[in-house]
Amino acid sequence: MRTFYLKWTIALLSAAGLFGCAEAGGPGGDLGLARPYIVLERGDIRAVIVNNEAVDDEALSRHRGGYSGLASLSYSRGGENVFVPFYSGLNFEHIHDGTTQEKDILFEPRRAVMEIRRINEYTVGLYQPPTPHWKLESRLEYELLEEGVIEFRFECVPHERTFANGYIGLFFASYIEQPESRDIHFLGCPAECADCEPQWITGVTPAHGKLSTHLGLTDNRDFRHDAEFPLTLVFNFSKYRFVKPWYYGVSNGMALVFMFREDDEVRFSQSPSGGGKGNPAWDFQWFIEDYDIGKPYTFVMRLMYVPFESPEQIAQAVRPHLAELNGH
Repeated sequence: MRTFYLKWTIALLSAAGLFGCAEAGGPGGDLGLARPYIVLERGDIRAVIVNNEAVDDEALSRHRGGYSGLASLSYSRGGENVFVPFYSGLNFEHIHDGTTQEKDILFEPRRAVMEIRRINEYTVGLYQPPTPHWKLESRLEYELLEEGVIEFRFECVPHERTFANGYIGLFFASYIEQPESRDIHFLGCPAECADCEPQWITGVTPAHGKLSTHLGLTDNRDFRHDAEFPLTLVFNFSKYRFVKPWYYGVSNGMALVFMFREDDEVRFSQSPSGGGKGNPAWDFQWFIEDYDIGKPYTFVMRLMYVPFESPEQIAQAVRPHLAELNGH
């Protein structure tokens, strides 16, 4: 895995040849005028990466503005998009510090300018200059690996001390199109029984913002926040804790698997209706504590999209990826 730095601008990246452009004459190329999306294909997987502009054409239909990341992810040519067509997956959704703000500030990644460039045959980058309110600069990379896996690398640089509670809260959302089950699954324990034998937990949330976030077994961090903080998914905890940093959901016979590094201490979040009736949101959160101005902070995870057979099959497929993510 590569580490990348944000001490440059889009112009510098282009001049250095690190970023190309999407081809005007066809999706996913490297010549001509830039489009707001780029298509990646490898093996059975087709992924369409988009910035936060609206798109409605033959390659990406009915995509609404504000939703960046994986606008479409399908298995084999002509396969169904696992994400709600209006929205996306691995979408950079929120920047926050636990204080009550107006919607445009809490959803600033949707509103602020975002650039898209091809890095190589299988990698696309999104770049967002320091945002108007939070002054957070960010770069997101989506690399299509083999065997139906996407590696997602996110790096950000805070440029001013705008976060009142001393931490940076970041939220990433994936809106799933009409899965047979809106639940997620992970190995875990009841929150009150940390010493219990891990078992398969079906993460169920009865309503948006209710029992919505699952903590890791040793995650006892307490982030100060307003009592009426409007992002209800963020601090409403479930009755379970996960023991390994990964979870999956099933849609149309396919498993969508979210895999993380242990040191990033992510939190799993979910909503039964985040993408509309019958369309759940399978999300995650990352927090940066005691941040320094001008310092880059990096988060890495992988998303796997494969035919589902059993929980044991998915657990076996996850092992090598967790080993690589965690460096052992």
